[in-house]
Amino acid sequence: MFVASDSQLNWVSRKDAQTMTALIAAATRRVPAVSGGGGLSWPSLPPVGQRALVPVLLLLAALAVPGGPALLLDALSEAYLAVSVFVAGTLLLVGAAERGLGTELGAVLRRNARWQVPIAALLGAFPGCGGAIVALTQFTRGHLSFGGVIATLTATMGDAMFLLLAQAPEVAVLVLGVGVVVGCATGWIVDALHGPEFMRPKASAGSSARPAACATDGGPCASGGTRQPGGLARALERVWLWLLAPGVVIGLAMAFQIEPDAWLAPGLGVHPVFWLGVAGAVGAMALWVLRGRGEVETDGGASAVVDTTSFVTAWVIVAFAGYELAVAGLGLDVAGWFAAAAPVVPLVAVLIGLIPGCGPQILVTSLYLSGAAPLSAQLGNAIANDGDALFPAIAVAPRAAVLATLYSAIPAVLVAYGAYALVG
Repeated sequence: MFVASDSQLNWVSRKDAQTMTALIAAATRRVPAVSGGGGLSWPSLPPVGQRALVPVLLLLAALAVPGGPALLLDALSEAYLAVSVFVAGTLLLVGAAERGLGTELGAVLRRNARWQVPIAALLGAFPGCGGAIVALTQFTRGHLSFGGVIATLTATMGDAMFLLLAQAPEVAVLVLGVGVVVGCATGWIVDALHGPEFMRPKASAGSSARPAACATDGGPCASGGTRQPGGLARALERVWLWLLAPGVVIGLAMAFQIEPDAWLAPGLGVHPVFWLGVAGAVGAMALWVLRGRGEVETDGGASAVVDTTSFVTAWVIVAFAGYELAVAGLGLDVAGWFAAAAPVVPLVAVLIGLIPGCGPQILVTSLYLSGAAPLSAQLGNAIANDGDALFPAIAVAPRAAVLATLYSAIPAVLVAYGAYALVG
């Protein structure tokens, strides 16, 4: 489905790769604690060492919780098969569409300013978080208004949409339609109130050189303060790309509740799909640790997709594993909260929707499908949740991300309680 070769994926332009490098370099300065930028840091550790603390801390947390190692492995496999393959696949498809149409999404948005909000809402409506991440990238490039960001985050339901499509497709269509309509309306209102330039990052963000990264991270410096990727990172990237094609196929099957391990494991004695997911997630985390965000020069092609996907995957792993370990370690009972008081269930669902990541949102959808939560809760959560797209948003433009989340909560509450008044 996808061929793991830079030469065969050269439709990702050098301009796109350079822009993504600037985007990720901006994130490096925004999140210094794990990337080696300014502000709070560990002076004795190079950036690679600082990033390596993230998986080390996750492993220590897993060892401290009963059953934690199994939970961590489950989170790794799910992060790759339920998120990473769809992020990479969406980025590849958007790039292919741009090449086929002979244009770029950013150019389309610039030429059609009045349609930015609905285009952004439709990107957000894509199942999974890849479309929302693509829209966020256009915002950081200066091609999309803040209202477009609101439309995207309001319309997206993240990976929970795959579960809803598989088990209740008619409800999924309803939720998608409501999300797009509400997203467009909210985005246009925000742009009318604040103007199209509100919160838009300046074009110069992330353009400065990063000589410190070159000096401390190893590897010869490339132009613009980036490094040439080392041999280990190059080899790992190629292996990871070869895993992507089966990963996308398996991820799509699992999204529609087809479990290949159910019929492979009895004959093989192992769960190959599960371990494929673990390997893909570990590989993505390792690539992020080795290459950082915007610290390695890429020539476009598959490397630009790998950089973005590994960055997002690292955040998703932290979210998935952190959530599961917190539930296990603290004994949280979210289902019990929903059953406690029916009138506040829609509000609780909206508040859960404000939690970054798709794990809690998949839980809400599961509760709805099981009958524990009403449709009003599902609608409120779908509109409020920003999926995994919020993680890179927080890193790249934290003020815009927080404000967009708060703005999306307003229509979520209105829709949730409107639906509660009508259908409960």
